[in-house]
This record gives sequence, structure tokens and C-alpha cells, in this order.
Amino acid sequence: MKWYQETSSDVINEVKSDVSGLKAVDREQRFIEDGPNELTKKKEDSEIKKFLLHFNDLLIYVLIGAGILKAVVGSYIDMTIIFAVVIINALIGYVQERKATSSLSGLNELLSEKTTILVNGEKRVVDSNTLVVGDIVLLTPGNIVPADLRIIDSYSLVVEEAILTGESTPVNKVSEAIMAEADLGDRINIAFSGTLVNSGNGKGIVIATGDDTELGKISQHLNNVTKAETPLIRKMNQLNKQIFYILLVLMAFLFVFSFFFRSYTGTELVAAMIALAVSAVPEGLPAVLSIILSVGVTRMAVKKAIIKKMPAVETLGSMSVICSDKTGTLTKNEMTVLSVITRDEVMHFADTSEVSDIYDVNVNDARMKLIETALYCNDTKIDYHNGKREVIGNPTEGALLEFANQVCLERNEHLLYKIPFDSTYKYMAVLVEVDGQKFIYMKGAPDVVLEMTASQLEAGKSTAIDTVYWEQEITRHAEMGQRMLAAAYKEMPADCESISHKDLANGLVLVGLYGIIDPPKKEAIIATAICHEAGINVKMITGDHRDTAVAIAKEIGLEHYNNAIIGSEIEALSDQELQQVVQDHDVFARTTPEHKLRLVQAIQANGQIVGMTGDGVNDAPALKKADIGIAMGIKGTQVTKDAADMILADDNFATIAEAVQEGRRVYDNLKKTIFFALPTAFAQGLLVVIALLADIALPLTSIQILWLNMVTTITLSFALGFEPLAANAMKRPPRDPNERILNGYAIFRIVYVSLLIAGFGFAINEFLLMSGAPTAVIQTTLLNTIVFGQAFYMINCRDIIKFSINKSILKNRVLWISLVILVVLQILIVMVPALNFVLGTAAIGFGNLALAALSGLLIFVIVEVEKLVTRTFFN
Repeated sequence: MKWYQETSSDVINEVKSDVSGLKAVDREQRFIEDGPNELTKKKEDSEIKKFLLHFNDLLIYVLIGAGILKAVVGSYIDMTIIFAVVIINALIGYVQERKATSSLSGLNELLSEKTTILVNGEKRVVDSNTLVVGDIVLLTPGNIVPADLRIIDSYSLVVEEAILTGESTPVNKVSEAIMAEADLGDRINIAFSGTLVNSGNGKGIVIATGDDTELGKISQHLNNVTKAETPLIRKMNQLNKQIFYILLVLMAFLFVFSFFFRSYTGTELVAAMIALAVSAVPEGLPAVLSIILSVGVTRMAVKKAIIKKMPAVETLGSMSVICSDKTGTLTKNEMTVLSVITRDEVMHFADTSEVSDIYDVNVNDARMKLIETALYCNDTKIDYHNGKREVIGNPTEGALLEFANQVCLERNEHLLYKIPFDSTYKYMAVLVEVDGQKFIYMKGAPDVVLEMTASQLEAGKSTAIDTVYWEQEITRHAEMGQRMLAAAYKEMPADCESISHKDLANGLVLVGLYGIIDPPKKEAIIATAICHEAGINVKMITGDHRDTAVAIAKEIGLEHYNNAIIGSEIEALSDQELQQVVQDHDVFARTTPEHKLRLVQAIQANGQIVGMTGDGVNDAPALKKADIGIAMGIKGTQVTKDAADMILADDNFATIAEAVQEGRRVYDNLKKTIFFALPTAFAQGLLVVIALLADIALPLTSIQILWLNMVTTITLSFALGFEPLAANAMKRPPRDPNERILNGYAIFRIVYVSLLIAGFGFAINEFLLMSGAPTAVIQTTLLNTIVFGQAFYMINCRDIIKFSINKSILKNRVLWISLVILVVLQILIVMVPALNFVLGTAAIGFGNLALAALSGLLIFVIVEVEKLVTRTFFN
């Protein structure tokens, strides 16, 4: 039902109500039939289920199976260590995501608790959740609209709708029907649930409650939107599957091979398979990835970007499109006077603070009359709470007041009479005594004021009005997205004590025009340029008017700003057509929450990683659907914060560019970590595989392999997480979201490095066997050989292709600390008897240690030579 096209009487008849309200018995019956005026909540998973979901991983299943088998064969120490690893990994993931809260709780907070209605002609204050369709609601300043209302009476009623429509200017509400098709923001005879009554009074009839309201539709969208997996999660799942299937096939082959061609007992075969699983599965990798992401989260928090879910850090680095709301995100969400037009001059300000530099209080010309009008003809106040600016009243008047306050007027003035603004005549006028003289100051819609004035203030004198000049300037500045207001004045006799509309019928002198707009943030302009250089496309999706959106987009520096699309045009497009449109359009105006959601989905359908920023309730569904939802921390609603993956604590769009830098750094370091972890894990697996195929004793026990995986891998991989940002990180385009972590080169690198580490290990193992060394000494030397190989290879992985030793190595203090810790731990397992007993190690001499270190150095040299060849001939 298009309620905005119906007359008030038709609406009342349609909902079977009356101007005096419903009868009490009718209200009760409708409440029983329709239910309470509340938003339906989505059932949340229990905390236990959320925790258990972190065990839902193929490689974790392998480890759990290995732990169970260890218990079956009586190796309880090994079992305990394996299960400890599994639980620690799950705890790290759960704790980091624990802070996420329900979006619907924030939506319900937007609903008012009490409402004044008419019941059979009498005023009653009722709980808002008891409202039913047909109730007559009374609206006064400060009220939160409790349901969707069709306005039936309006007395200068002004409603703030920014949280729902994204339009920064409050809307004057009327009761007349709108016959034409109207977008959500243009339905000026509807008051929407959750919006705020700014000023005036009114009366509306309830046409929708609960989930049927526009706010309720947003709630349903939030319920129905499913969050897609992040690129990192998708890639890690693919990687885990690859490792799992390779391991499964290998274990099956070795089990059959050993059963038929080797004389292992059942217990020995089980032990060998467990050793293979424990060695080849990089169980330390999930913990390391969580740690690296946590480091990214911490670094971004310092930069005022609060990450709610760890994978969002990496998603930022792969983002190819940022869809941004305009109001409060790209702009200040503060109406500001940026242009002043008189007959003598046209002045533009980059900021209101520039006003004081060009105004002379001693010159009584059009400039000062504009200051006086803005100051005296104003009902708004500006207050500051804890450093936060708060406009109490109309934001447009707040802009005028901020403008006037830049000039210090030392005058003795008294307000004598006021004609308040009303949408029927579209102006406001005051009678003010200034230093003994009395003046009328008036401001209003330019077309209305022009009709009421026959003269203008020019060079300090009253001259015949130049209508053509003023109309040209109004049109020119309106095309710049500015809202225009006109100011006029009139001298009054000393005995005048009040004024009426008749006093404004003649004698008014046009002073000039104010050009008011919610200006773009300077840092947003810089950040947009940085994003473009990084290959990230920035799109504006706003509920504001097309002209305003285009003007801001041009100033921000968006690429395709001229061919803006509005909401009604989006509705006329199919999903396939919209997919094409979003590729060469960057400005979308007069959009509803549904439009924003469709736009995000269309961009994602083109295979791009989408970030969506916003601060209003209308942005919440799109934020939740986007690959990375970004909410404003200061001016954003709780709903958007709950739906988002990241919150900008400073509401600064430029912080997104810094977050992208951090995201790219994190991904680069994650990739380095994977390049490091997999060859070292597979090398340990090769020790078991080769031992089984060659029919020799397993060179290491499963608990010794666990030591290698958990202690050395976590220590060394953690160091790679602190590598600095690459010099060209923000000058390269976003990576292909379908790019595999394990490309052809990665597989080649994993294979030959695994063979290198395992090969050197077996060579030293064979050498010590031939020399008659005890088993414990051989195993301890082999442990140190693999550790040195991992340590040197970790340095190789500082840069995947380029030479790894450069001046930036000195910036990574964690790398050096991790190496020191690793050395200490290795000394402990060699020298401490208790650890010798648990791990089966022994004290070894300097010669054995030197042999292990030399093998590691040789691995480093071989890998660097391979990298040189690769970048010379294949890159």
C-alpha cells in the first residue's frame, strides 16, 4: 500500500480508525491479532556452540584422531600435548571473536518506550510496544517516532531521518498526499519508526508496526543476510583440504605398503601413522595465523580502527572496492556555510574558520547584515559535551550560528518579537533592537524571499533588485550541491514592538545568500586518492539527493561522478543489469537500505572484495553483507557497529586507507608464514615416510616431532608476523580474490625445501649411525639439524622472491628475540635432565651442533640462489 499517495481521510478509513483514535476494545483486539510493536529477534548460537565451531576443521580432526589413538596405545603424555594444542588453537579463535554482539539489540534500542496516543478522543500514555495499526500518535520535539505513521496534522513538524535515509538535512513533514511516485526520503507525509522529532508538533496514524515498518524491514534484512567467508578463510579451507587429502592418500598408501611389505606389528603401524599425522600436519599454523592476525588487530587499534573479527584484518588487504555512505563518512555530518553571495561579491570558504579573516565588524555592509541575520534570526543553540559538538535544534540554523559566531559583534541587541518558521510560508522573521535601532531580519527559501523584495543592498546602499543575477547564483550554487537560503532586512520605527506578516509585504531589502552544505572531510579527499593509487575503487552510496551527491563526489575525487544513478533507477534494473551498471558508475543517490544491499551484492557478483562504510541504520544490512563492514565509532548508531567487522574510532575515512595498508602487510606476512610452515612440516613428514619406505627405524618420536612443530614453528613464524610493510604495498593493485596461496611456484618451493631439510637430516642421521652414536644423541642432533634448517629458512622467507637480508631486517626486533628464545629452548632440551627424560634427548658436543648449523647455512644459500634464478629468468 502506497500510504503517501492517499489522503488523510482515506488512510483513516482504510485502517478503520477515527481522528479521535481507536476505542480501547478495538486496540486490545488488534493487539491480540497482530502482536506487539517489536522487532523479531534472531536466535543466537550458545557460547558453547560458538566455541565448539572452532574445532570444525579437517586438520584439527586429524589431530583429534591422533590424540585418541595415542590414548588407545597408552601414550598419555603425547595425547595430552596433542589435545592441548587443539584446545589452545580453539581458545585463541573464540576469545578474539567473543566481542561480537547482536545487531538486533541495537535496533530495538531505537524504539521509544512510551508514546502519547488518542484513545476514543482522550490522551493516553502507553507502552510503545502496545501500538497497533490505526492508533493516533501525538508527536512533540524530542520524541522518537514509535511506528511508521502517516501524518494527518502538521504544525511546523520537522523530523531528523539521517539514520534511516542518510539525508543530513531534517525533513519538514506535511499532511497532504503525494500523488507522484516518491523515494523513501521524499515521502514527506510519512514519519518512520526510530526517527527523531526535531521541532514542531504533529499527529500521525499508525500504518505499520514491528517488522512491517521500514526499521523492521532493515531488521529482517539483517536476519536474512548471510555473511560470506572471508578470502583468508576460504583460502585456508582450500589449503587444509589439500593437506588433508594428500595426507590421507599418503597414510593409506604407507599403511598398505607397510602391512604387505614390512614386518611391522599393529601397534608399530599405528605409532608410525600417528607420527606421520603429527609431523605432516602443521598444527602450529592456526595458532600462528591467529597470533599474526591479533598483532594486526592491535596495530590497527592504535590507528583508531577497531577490528571485531580477526580475519577482517586480512580482508582489508584484499579489498578492491569501497562503498561509502556520504553523510558522516565522506562528509562531516555538520551543515556548514561554505558560500556567501552578495550583490558586491561571491565568497567561498574552505572552512568556517576562514570567515573571521575577511569580515570587518566596523563596516556595516551586506557582509555584516548576513552575520546579523544568521545570529539574530535563529532558534538553535550549539553546545559542547566532553569536547563533542552538539547542535540543539535545526542543523541548518546550526550552520548559520557557527558562521555568525566567527565574528565578534560587540553590540547591544534585544529580541522583541519573532515569527517562527513554517513550511506554509517558508521563512522566519524577527524584530530586534540593535544599539537603539530596530530592524526586521528575515531568512527563508530564496524563491520566496526574492518575491518579497524589490531592492537589494549594494555598495552599502539600497538599489533596485537584479533578479537575473540572483537567480543565476542560486542555480550555480545549487548545482554545487549547496542548500541556498536568502536573507533580507528592514528598518523599523522606534515605537515598533511587534511585527506581522503584513510588515514583510513591502520595504524588505535583499542582503544576500548563504550556501550551506555538509562538506567533505579533507582527510577523505586524501584517502580517496591513496585508495585509487592502490587500485581500490571508491563508490558513494547515499540516501541524499543526486545533485548533492554528485557535487560531493566531484570534490572527493571519485572517478565516475557525472552519471549518478538514483534509487528508482536501481529498482528498474535486473540483478544482471545492475552487475553491469556498478562497473562504470561510482555515485548512487536516493537509495534505500534495500538498494544498498543490492549494490553490494552486485559488486560481489563481479568477483570483487567489497568494503562498505556507514553510520546509519540504513547502512546496517549492506555492512553485514559486505566482505568487510566498516562503521563509524563516534556518530555511528549501535546497529551499524553491531553489524560491522571494523569500527573507525575517529570516524575518519582516511583511517580506512591506513587499515588497508595494515591488511596488506598482514596478508604478505601470512603468506610468508605459510611458505615457511609447510615445507618445514612436510620435511618432518618425509622423515617418517622415507623411514617406512626404507624399512628403517623412525628417526624421531612423535613427541619430538610435536616439539618441532609447536615450539620452533610458532616461535619462528611469529617473527614473520612482524615484518614491516613492503615499499610498494600501496602501489600495487589488489590481489585476485581467486588467487591460490599455493600456486605453482609455492608448490615447487615446498617440495624442494622439504627435500632439502629432510635430506640433510637423513644425511646427518646416517653419518651418526655409522659412527656408532647412541640413539638419544642421534635424535638430539637431528632435532637441532631441523631447527637450524628452519631458522635459516625462516630468514629466507622474509621475502619470498627477493634477497632476504636487507636493512629492514634490523627493524624487526621480534625476529631477533624469537631466535634468541629458540636457542635457549634448544639448549634446555640438550642440557636439562628432566626435558631429556620427557623428550628422549641427550647432551651433545660442539661438533654435533656445528654439523647441524652448517646444514642450516647450506639450506639458506641454496634457497637464495634459487630465488635469484627465479626472479632473473621467470619473473
